[in-house]
Amino acid sequence: MTVTESVLSAAASATRRRHALLLVALSTGLAVVCVVAVGIGPVAIAPSTVADVVLGRLGLADTAGTGAADDSIVWLIRVPRVVLGVAVGAALALAGVVVQALVRNPLADPYLLGISSGASVGAAASILFGVGGGVLALTGSAFAGALLAIVLVLSVARIGGRLIVSRLVFAGIAVGFALTALTNFLVFASESREGARAVMFWTLGSLAQSRWESVPLAVVAVLAATAVFVGWSRRLDALAIGDDTALALGTDPVRFRSAAVVLVSLLVAVAVSVSGLIGFVGLVVPHIARRLVGAGHRIVLPVSALLGALLLVCADVLARTAFAPRELPLGILTALIGTPLLIALVRRSLTR
Repeated sequence: MTVTESVLSAAASATRRRHALLLVALSTGLAVVCVVAVGIGPVAIAPSTVADVVLGRLGLADTAGTGAADDSIVWLIRVPRVVLGVAVGAALALAGVVVQALVRNPLADPYLLGISSGASVGAAASILFGVGGGVLALTGSAFAGALLAIVLVLSVARIGGRLIVSRLVFAGIAVGFALTALTNFLVFASESREGARAVMFWTLGSLAQSRWESVPLAVVAVLAATAVFVGWSRRLDALAIGDDTALALGTDPVRFRSAAVVLVSLLVAVAVSVSGLIGFVGLVVPHIARRLVGAGHRIVLPVSALLGALLLVCADVLARTAFAPRELPLGILTALIGTPLLIALVRRSLTR
């Protein structure tokens, strides 16, 4: 091995160790934040009590010392909310990373392609007109809406059977506006005032209705999508450079982009069905992750998922405590946080 090869190997090993330490630090920080977040609320609960309740419910500790009230508050109300916050934050961040690679636009997120707007139409129809019942029905309706949106976007963006990335962005914006208008029309057309209020609050984004029955689907969807996207990391790296590079490395950009968009649609549909519309997470978090670890998707994806989970759990705590006993919708809070960051990103891109 030459001196140059030794130096490069040592640098690569140091980078891998730094990335591993960062993942461990983020995972540990997320666990600590989750325990603290569960304890915060109208009834404050000590982190030690939270840990006792959770470990006891998992059969790993004795819960004799915890009261029935604390047990119910922690396990039935706050833990599912925090777990869903982790899942939704990770899902939106992952979707943002992948969408930015697919369209080669650093200011892209699921809203740009109309995916979130399509999921919103499906979920609103389910809430207002009773298309089935339960979490699976709501998620299925959101997924159908998201797929409808992306089919429309892909149809508009194709020229001669080839997907044009620049047209994909404009098609997504146009379809997104149309579907947002359709959601508002469904609210207008509904005769149910309760349903209309529920949809309007839901479109602002909230974890207030979190229940355990929503948790398994969201967690499984995020874990499965993370595994698939990390497995596709080399293809995403190539596609982020350009379609010609992807072709040279053996990836059909049209087929791969279509498959990735379908998976992103499913992931966003699951997130939207349990939390409503929450913006800016998928836009801002990938930029933070790339500043920490570079542009390689194999590490950017898990780092983004952890950062997205951290951001949303912290934002949810702030949303439910800042104006207590009233709760600020999460979508409003993330917009207030994300808008200055978006302005900074735009200014930075224009000055390059």
